[in-house]
Amino acid sequence: MFRRKASITERLEALRQAAELGEGLISPAEHAALVRVADAASERRALSGEHTVIGFFGATGSGKTSLFNAVVGEDLGLTAARRPTTSSPLAAVWDPQGSEELLDWLQVEDRRNRPGEFAPGSGPVILLDLPDFDSVEPVHREIATRLAGQVDVLVWVTDPEKYADSIIHDHFIRPHASHSAVTLAVLNKSDRLPGEDARRVAASLEQLLLDDGLKKVKVIRTSARTGDGVDDLRQAIAKVASAHSAQQSRIEADLQTVTRPFVAKQKLSEVTAMDKRRLDDHLAEAAGADRLAAVTAAAYRKRLGQKTGWLLTSWLLRLRADPLKRLGLREEADELGVHRSSLPQLDASGRAVANRGVRAYAEAVAAGLPERWASAVVDETEAIVDTLPEELDRAAARTKLPAQPSRAWGVFTLIQWLALLAALVGIGWYLLAAFLPGVLYPFLDDIIPTVEGWPIPTLLIVGGLLLGIVLGMFTGVFGLAIGSGVKHRTRRALRREVASISQTRVVEPLLAVRSRYLEFLDAIRRAA
Repeated sequence: MFRRKASITERLEALRQAAELGEGLISPAEHAALVRVADAASERRALSGEHTVIGFFGATGSGKTSLFNAVVGEDLGLTAARRPTTSSPLAAVWDPQGSEELLDWLQVEDRRNRPGEFAPGSGPVILLDLPDFDSVEPVHREIATRLAGQVDVLVWVTDPEKYADSIIHDHFIRPHASHSAVTLAVLNKSDRLPGEDARRVAASLEQLLLDDGLKKVKVIRTSARTGDGVDDLRQAIAKVASAHSAQQSRIEADLQTVTRPFVAKQKLSEVTAMDKRRLDDHLAEAAGADRLAAVTAAAYRKRLGQKTGWLLTSWLLRLRADPLKRLGLREEADELGVHRSSLPQLDASGRAVANRGVRAYAEAVAAGLPERWASAVVDETEAIVDTLPEELDRAAARTKLPAQPSRAWGVFTLIQWLALLAALVGIGWYLLAAFLPGVLYPFLDDIIPTVEGWPIPTLLIVGGLLLGIVLGMFTGVFGLAIGSGVKHRTRRALRREVASISQTRVVEPLLAVRSRYLEFLDAIRRAA
């Protein structure tokens, strides 16, 4: 399936988006480059699209201005009393209509209109003679650097003595390595070399340009003094201008140059569910999941004992403090998140466990990220670990604890009361028979009836007491078994709460940095 090629407008919008996403997370120089290219391209497209702007760049003594005058066909410097040297840009303009705003944007004040057209079919052309980029005056170099980023076509003028100088290659040509389509290379003063030497030097310059990253750039040998090669240069300029695509080619080259440092970044490794589980394990341990589970189970057993234990002894359990209440915990979850438990705050060991879990997860998030983005993850991590202990404390308060026995146990409570009542009836029977024997005669012929030889009051007393004791022991043993399940459910409930906290307080903030980088990278690739 074919993918539609993005338009220049779409690519510039993507570049602006990348600049916004990368602000503060890429170097200031890189961010400035993104903004500069986006702004310059948009501004250039809003100005005259008919004119092709060609800039002549060269070092001091390269004969750049003389070559410029030779191409123009007139020594424009003779009419400029202010211009004994190339201290400010000078423009030779063919078909000047509509060029004023463009030259204002280029900040070129010295403008010379030329008659006719530069070459048949070339369309409106503006040639710029620029200050030497190795001038001792910093402002001259600044002008040359600025206009190297604005003109449509770059003409690099060198000479046999300085063609290999590092200044032109390191600071000017190499940063524009993507601009082969709008670059012309000139070896001026070639008349000073014998024919074979001139060819050898030109070939050496071509190799240097190839090493700089330029492709298919042929070196034009010229001599402003003799006029050799000037027509070749004019034809090369006319060919570029007549294509009427230099402006777009320049913008595309700028986009390629400014995005190249980012598009080759390695693919990020995935942040897996296992990384999240390890984080939750550490945070649950730090939050005291095991202790809270044990306390909840103890509270459950205490309350079950109070509810279903032998009535003659179960009241003693009420004298003991409730394990949950002692820690300021309640069964119902604190939905507002304002209740704090009395669990001790995380000690150094607990903090270390929590921090280790958060930082391990942060390492997984930062794996493969560029240095500045990884540093942003680290900064976010430090902010997280400062506030996490309080969040983990509230996790216990927000957890619904299964410490209350169900109402079904009320059946055992009823049986306990019935058993106690039976025992009391038996005791009362004997008391009545002993102290008020006449009271029972109207109802019973035998004051102490028996069943299979056992007195009924005795059976009531023994049966009631034994039933209460056995039920109490049964529910106590059963409570131990259920307590294990309560532990498990409590630990699972707290872990769910911790998982929720880790998602909102750890995972989402850290992944937001990673997602921002991925969005940045996507925007960069669309711009590229």
